[in-house]
Amino acid sequence: MTATTNKYLKLFIEYLRVERQYSAETIKAYRSDINQVLDFLNVEDEQKDILDMDQLDVRVYLAKRYEANDSSRTIARKVSSLRAFFQFMIRNELTDNNPFADVQLKKAGQHLPRHFFEAEMKKILAYVEEGEKPQDVRNRLIIETLYDAGLRVSELANLKLSDVDLTNRIIMVTGKGNKMRALPYGDYLAAAFKQYLQNARPALLASKVDYQGYVFLNQKGQPLTASGIEYILKKIASAAGITQAVSAHMFRHTFATDLLNHGADLRSVQSLLGHSNLSTTQIYTHVTTQDLQKSYRNFFPRA
Repeated sequence: MTATTNKYLKLFIEYLRVERQYSAETIKAYRSDINQVLDFLNVEDEQKDILDMDQLDVRVYLAKRYEANDSSRTIARKVSSLRAFFQFMIRNELTDNNPFADVQLKKAGQHLPRHFFEAEMKKILAYVEEGEKPQDVRNRLIIETLYDAGLRVSELANLKLSDVDLTNRIIMVTGKGNKMRALPYGDYLAAAFKQYLQNARPALLASKVDYQGYVFLNQKGQPLTASGIEYILKKIASAAGITQAVSAHMFRHTFATDLLNHGADLRSVQSLLGHSNLSTTQIYTHVTTQDLQKSYRNFFPRA
């Protein structure tokens, strides 16, 4: 990467962070997408600057992504990232060229979010009830918070003690675009918070100074990262006998699906999830229909 290209990338990343107020995870994805194109150019023509890319370069790049078996959804995200990068360069009069502007991709089929069925969720909840070590109590709270409040993993990792109102049972969450939302919670999560904050968290912190006040700590007394939480969840699910691949987002999907299955209205679920658009929430209505079809096939004698 040349010094000039590095300068362009830093300007764009700063724009995403300060003006767009994107999360660290989102910015990481943008950076990765742009770096991948830079690596591609380095192999194809190391003299070519990214701002000199033309439509032929784009076609070759996309062909290589398909050859690498990237999904249609992943490629669409990469194109979106690069289109935004070039558009930023145009607005700042650093180029008048956006080779990704007219890229048209085959529309990916709708991806229904994966979630846990009731029996699977019971297995996970039963498993995390067993241990009494500080990290076991912490893991129980992680599961309860993801499932009972529907947080994104980045929101969970960034949760601070000051965000949790134990008296009124409200969690204040800073979501995408720094939008705040208030999430109520019930008895199970209240009990998990009480046990963790009274006993487990002080033990994890030990004699270390609690400078930042993050809720979830690792065994060194430092804040858990999103990737650390994902790792913990995979271990828990495997130990609980869950055979499918597991992610933190599946608990969020299960939270939304269970709300709708038990009669919650779509607007309320939208608010709880922090979705800007109702259409994003509506995908969960397809999930509940899928559940009904599975039940019909499994239990109706003439299915």
